[in-house]
Amino acid sequence: MTLKTFTVGPMENNTYLVGDEVTREAMLVDPGFGTAAILDQVKADGWTVCLVLNTHAHLDHIAENALFVEAFGAGLALHPADVPLMDAADIQAQWFGVPTPRMVPVTHDLEDGMALTVGSETVRVVHTPGHSPGSVCFAGPDWVIVGDLVFAGSIGRADLPGGDYDTLIGSIRTRILALDDGATLYPGHGASTTVGRERRTNPFLQ
Repeated sequence: MTLKTFTVGPMENNTYLVGDEVTREAMLVDPGFGTAAILDQVKADGWTVCLVLNTHAHLDHIAENALFVEAFGAGLALHPADVPLMDAADIQAQWFGVPTPRMVPVTHDLEDGMALTVGSETVRVVHTPGHSPGSVCFAGPDWVIVGDLVFAGSIGRADLPGGDYDTLIGSIRTRILALDDGATLYPGHGASTTVGRERRTNPFLQ
């Protein structure tokens, strides 16, 4: 399994490509602002994006869903609890001070425990509300793409519409800190970290 990170856009979002090296099929996670710049590279590297995944529906994580869905004829997956956030893309665009990106409909509803398969590789969906009602993580064999749930030395915001601090902390403690210390965490912004490092040093989790 390949896990490739692209850091793009004015908010330095991390967009992730998860793919099968043999079949060259891939899933693309959180194509937000600036990911148009990576489309040609993804194609040149021989990847076919079969499914676009959103960890949650804040605009900086969904802004260029349509580009990849249409370029590859891919499906789009989001947890149903975050569909209202996606439907409010025009309001979010006002917060960000940008034109409203063109949205495309969700074709796959994400559920806790669901297995997503690309080629012979499988990623598991983990529902982790708190940053938003439908926030999810995507768990591989020894890593987790955590969106804006937890960061290296910090945690996601809970003061945006639909966020809840106690729920967010509960999601981190029960779904992330329950993992082995060596598991790598790949956040929506910033550097990767590990479960053990956050357990020991993250000031919000002490």
